[in-house]
Amino acid sequence: MSEVLFILGTVIQIYSFILLGRVLMSWIPMFTNRPLDPYNPLVKFLLDVTEPVLAPLRRYLVIGMIDLSPLVALIGLQILGSAILRSA
Repeated sequence: MSEVLFILGTVIQIYSFILLGRVLMSWIPMFTNRPLDPYNPLVKFLLDVTEPVLAPLRRYLVIGMIDLSPLVALIGLQILGSAILRSA
């Protein structure tokens, strides 16, 4: 059972890094003055993998033009991951 919890905790940590990649990717247009290419495989992967988690949160966590959903998702994943790894 502890192996399953360890694997689950590791998957959560990996997903947190993917989510962080999505956040960093969203900053690129601010510095390059060009929109992201939605057909780029890396952009498509990050959007496809993170959108199912962020979309429901975004309904409640957008304040003006500030989207707090990635921050809340990262905090939640870190809490969940550390709780799982502690119990493993």
